[in-house]
Amino acid sequence: MNPSHYLTFLRILLSPVFPVLYLEREKLGVSLVLLPYIMLFLLFICECSDVLDGMLARRRNEVTDLGKVLDPMADSITHISLFLTFTQGVVALPLILVFIFLYRDMLITTLRTLCALRGVALAARFSGKMKAVLQAIVIFFILLLMIPYSKGWITLALFQQMSLFAVSVAAFYTVVSIVDYIYANWAHIKRVSTK
Repeated sequence: MNPSHYLTFLRILLSPVFPVLYLEREKLGVSLVLLPYIMLFLLFICECSDVLDGMLARRRNEVTDLGKVLDPMADSITHISLFLTFTQGVVALPLILVFIFLYRDMLITTLRTLCALRGVALAARFSGKMKAVLQAIVIFFILLLMIPYSKGWITLALFQQMSLFAVSVAAFYTVVSIVDYIYANWAHIKRVSTK
């Protein structure tokens, strides 16, 4: 364990706060007007810790195998937790779009694990990093969009349509990242699968 790992664990521990806060806001006494500000603040902490843990690990020369596994896992837990949360309540995203994010992460994790068991390390792809960045941007966009909706400045229909469009773009790019990852690592995957 090193300081960068603690930052990664902070992200994992904060992830369940989002669905609890969003789904149980009335019981917690949080108004719809206040909700996006709290969630934006928590998401900001999560995304900053994501940047800081990598910088810290490289600066202190503490890049570890554990960190390489935990960091993308923390991203997935945070983002998918939020997207699943947004299938409920006022955002009302279609669950099928969230399944794309979930299946992508499960597929890539399974391929990496199978290859690692055979002594082959599958490198991370730029498209995978861009996928994580795009998902974070979309989540920020939805939460920012919730502010004018909560104040009655835009309709629920417009809020949901804009949210759906943004998530659809992220889902499309997620599919692109799957294709890119499999294509780039096809030789390794094929070699491992024939052993």
